[in-house]
Amino acid sequence: MPIIVQKYGGTSVGSLDRIRNVAARIKRTCDDGHQVVAVVSAMGGVTDKLIAMSGELCPEPPDRELDVLLSTGEQQSIALLAMALCSLGVEAASVTGRQAGILTTGAHTRGRILEIDPSFMTRLLEEGRTLVVAGFQGVTPEGNIHTLGRGGSDLTAIAVAAALKADVCQIFTDVDGVHTCDPRVVPTARKLPELSYDEMLEMASSGSKVMQSRSVETAKKFNVIFEVRSSLNDNPGTLVLEEHPAMENVVIRGVSIERSQARVTITGIPDSPGMSAKILGVLGEAEVNLDMIVSNIAHDGYARQSFTMHSNDLGRAQAALKPILAELGPDAAIETEGGIAKLSCVGIGMRTHSGVAARMFQALGDAGINIGMISTSEIKIAVTVDETRIEDAARVVHDAFRLDQPPD
Repeated sequence: MPIIVQKYGGTSVGSLDRIRNVAARIKRTCDDGHQVVAVVSAMGGVTDKLIAMSGELCPEPPDRELDVLLSTGEQQSIALLAMALCSLGVEAASVTGRQAGILTTGAHTRGRILEIDPSFMTRLLEEGRTLVVAGFQGVTPEGNIHTLGRGGSDLTAIAVAAALKADVCQIFTDVDGVHTCDPRVVPTARKLPELSYDEMLEMASSGSKVMQSRSVETAKKFNVIFEVRSSLNDNPGTLVLEEHPAMENVVIRGVSIERSQARVTITGIPDSPGMSAKILGVLGEAEVNLDMIVSNIAHDGYARQSFTMHSNDLGRAQAALKPILAELGPDAAIETEGGIAKLSCVGIGMRTHSGVAARMFQALGDAGINIGMISTSEIKIAVTVDETRIEDAARVVHDAFRLDQPPD
């Protein structure tokens, strides 16, 4: 019998009525002849309440205990959903991360999945059970409860689908699928019927909030076909799969925006080997996630490096860099800039079509929008602009590539 993994986020199970709706959807899928494994997040708002409670008791709660606390949100959801399914006559069983065999590694509150032993889940499926698995959590080799950080339930669903060799993984959210741009920013944005893993990965890393990039990376690694669709209706969503030749006919698939970016520039760096390694090394140790990186030699013979990051990481980046300024040279200095945003154009069609950057820059120039840093890959062009103009930038570029119209 085909196995379908369905992931439901906190909004989808945010109330008892919504849990009943999810249970009814799962029952319909079972009635269609599928075995269902549902991966569920905590009810909307529960995780924030738990964090707030921990903060009242302890200003800096230990990460290990925070993991134990936060994991209870998903366990509440899976038990309630299993009960709702049982009331509909569906034989269901709730499964915690530990029971699902999800072995994790890394720091507490931001774990990574090491491997999954699906034997417990497989046994329950063979007994004819519908499974309701807790997302966002696993267990370390030492036996500690471990949460997976932001987007952890998506990652759980993809990894479980890979371990069970599911036919498809459906990611249910509060949107109908992946659009050519955020419809709240570009009202003419169009839902995409399909995307390649690489396109989805670039869009996720460029600000699209539909899925986290590490979930897409896992799907690509294990060739898990997944569909992003709404839990509020039965409309078809966006299918994400391995690319095929027809996809190259579409030059630009979508436009993504990422707000709240900051830029750090270090000037006066001697043009000597090892300087970049020293700078990026301390930022890596401080766990600052860098995005765009530009390095060049100024007319005075000194090098300068600029990199962008989320504005939340700016203070940590400055604190990490200040102690090594003297090691970089007597003229080394740090400049910072906030209030910027990133605009990205994504599409595997760029590999076989020229002139994409020129068209994008022309559209921005005609709209009077100044470009800061530029970053490119085989299937993406990204630029920074003033954050106050990011929505204007998204609209003019979306129009320039006529993304509101289906491809020929």
